[in-house]
Amino acid sequence: MKVKKIPQRMCLGCMEMKPKKELIRVVRNKEGEVKLDLTGKAPGRGAYICRSVECFEKAYKGKKFEKALEVNISPEVYEKLKEELQRG
Repeated sequence: MKVKKIPQRMCLGCMEMKPKKELIRVVRNKEGEVKLDLTGKAPGRGAYICRSVECFEKAYKGKKFEKALEVNISPEVYEKLKEELQRG
């Protein structure tokens, strides 16, 4: 019997490869809106981070979200994402 492959994704904060289910997806849709995708199924360009605020801060400081999602992100959107991450 074949062993099922577990999809791996890289966290933008700590740059570690982890199983996709352990990470949170940040997605940019066609309209250019950036938001958290807790289901991992929303259409659009995605980037992944760990569920820790530290990884979010590292990705924010290095502008890794903007590079990965190919869009300029305003500080208000970052605050909203951080708030959602702390709640979720």
